[in-house]
Amino acid sequence: MESRLKKRNLQRSRRVLRVRKKVRGSSEKPRMSVYKSNKNLSVQIIDDEKSVTLVSASTFQDKSLQGSNKETAKKLGAIVAELAKKQNITTVVFDRGYNKFHGVLAELANAARESGLQF
Repeated sequence: MESRLKKRNLQRSRRVLRVRKKVRGSSEKPRMSVYKSNKNLSVQIIDDEKSVTLVSASTFQDKSLQGSNKETAKKLGAIVAELAKKQNITTVVFDRGYNKFHGVLAELANAARESGLQF
């Protein structure tokens, strides 16, 4: 049992590193990192050159947003886009982490695009 968990975590960390070596955030085009669990979603816009989080939003910070479903992802994507506009951020690089780009993550990205962020 323990070796299965170690293997899964190793595979996840390799997937994260494989995505991260292609996706790098800068001051002009920061990285939009998404973390998805079974219960919550978390989004950060990060400047990797300065190692600073510029904007963050999550379902466990905002009590009006609950769950990790598509409707919540749409609302969270719109919220992140509005917060980014206030920081004068218009273009970002999307970092999906170890998740596939479909379902909840795709809805979040589409909502952020509709609200004005460019990927």
